[in-house]
Amino acid sequence: MRAGRIARLLTIAFAAAAMAGCGTSRPARFYTLGSTATTNGATSMRDAVAVGPVSIPAAVDQPEFVVQVEPNRVEVDEFNRWAAPLGDMIAHAVAGDLVVLLGSKDVTAVPLENFDPAYQVTISVQRFESVKGEAATLDALWTVRRATTGESRSGRTLAREAASGTAFDALAAAHSRALAKMSEDIAAAIRTEARKKP
Repeated sequence: MRAGRIARLLTIAFAAAAMAGCGTSRPARFYTLGSTATTNGATSMRDAVAVGPVSIPAAVDQPEFVVQVEPNRVEVDEFNRWAAPLGDMIAHAVAGDLVVLLGSKDVTAVPLENFDPAYQVTISVQRFESVKGEAATLDALWTVRRATTGESRSGRTLAREAASGTAFDALAAAHSRALAKMSEDIAAAIRTEARKKP
């Protein structure tokens, strides 16, 4: 009888401890990708540009940060997450960069009614690697297609940006800078196409 009562008390104590542990779990933090390109003084363009679709490797195309911890091992951090789907954020960041680099306000990352772009940019991300406290690496294939002729120009951007700290916001900022480098390559391709006779 006494032993049974002790067992019940221990069970209640363990249950209370477990509930207390659940109540103190830390909240998730959310991060975005931003446009960080700076103008280079080139002549502004008036041509409209649409960015997307953007494809992402399945291993990193998820809400949580996927961090490379060893050459063949990653960790998924449930408490540090992207604020929106990664492909959408990449498209918006690149579109924002192109607004600055091309000097054109007619750049969008989503289909808009009555929006007839002169150029369509598609992006296939091959590698989107995050190493906490070290760097963010972007390896992406992209294509610029001219709407009127169907002609296209393709390229590949490999960019590695050092993280300025050990926090996840430093990794997000490093990825934003890597995307800006890709945006510079895309902007140069658009300008090259624009110089051709229609």
